Amino acid sequence: MCYSAQIWQSYQRYVRAWGADISITEFVELYWLRAQNPKIKIAKAMDASFADGAGEEHQRIRELVGEFNAAQESKLTQDLFAQRKRLADAERILQTKTTKKAQEDQRIATSKSEWILGKLDALRRPELTDEDSRIFPGWYAPVMVWQDGRRVVRPMRYQCRPAGAPAFYDTKFPGTYNARRDNLEGTFWRKLFGYTHGIMVANAFFENVSRHTMEHRELAAGEKEENVVLEFRPQPTQDMLLACVWSEWRAEGESLLSFAAITDEPPPEVAAAGHDRCVIPIKPENVDAWLRAGPNDLAAMYAILDNRERPYYEHRLAA
Repeated sequence: MCYSAQIWQSYQRYVRAWGADISITEFVELYWLRAQNPKIKIAKAMDASFADGAGEEHQRIRELVGEFNAAQESKLTQDLFAQRKRLADAERILQTKTTKKAQEDQRIATSKSEWILGKLDALRRPELTDEDSRIFPGWYAPVMVWQDGRRVVRPMRYQCRPAGAPAFYDTKFPGTYNARRDNLEGTFWRKLFGYTHGIMVANAFFENVSRHTMEHRELAAGEKEENVVLEFRPQPTQDMLLACVWSEWRAEGESLLSFAAITDEPPPEVAAAGHDRCVIPIKPENVDAWLRAGPNDLAAMYAILDNRERPYYEHRLAA
């Protein structure tokens, strides 16, 4: 499963490379919703893509991003003050006597303070890094689709909730950020495959694997299984046009755009690194045929998935 990906966050890149339009009103709505619900996750690089755009919508997004960042900085600063006070209190107690609670408070406060400082540094940092383009399940990202006879970039959540499904499917089926190629006609995906296809552009993906599997060995006696995250990058370096399916869910005045990346059996180098699935990068010449998906010719859709780009995926431990 594609646990995480480093993707194109700038809608302008879709516009330049593919002549796509942007559904700007949907981006404004997403940023407005994040102002009401900070749990909505948007990568910093996507925020930055609206920094220079003209028009009222771009200006509104910039205002919403600025307000959100200010609120986040204020909250993190307050949390840091609370943890530093907790640490000072614990250290004061430890100067006179050793207690389990004080030691635990010292450990937790130190760890949380470091985490908060890292978040503050990332929030305040003006330049972008690769990490700022990375998404995880539940995060929002630009996805290119076919709409009204043209390519359009729409903001979607990376965890698909099919139209008509109850909202609790998000927790009942938490792995729906990926759709298995061998199950596209199954109950969960059959109303999307052949109907609503999308493209997410990425230049790396990340997977969870067991360390002992990656190292091609059995667990040692008494050794506990350890998870590591691997970063896979195509060689030669390239942008991958990842095949996706998506849905527009509506219920009781709410709406949600969401998508899943299609995965398949891994190439040998990914399997050798310890993972059993891989994203599917389709060829540029097949983009429009994929986006215009037709349910009456699923064989053609499968043929596009099979006639994929086949780069060599170099891996390393993720930072």
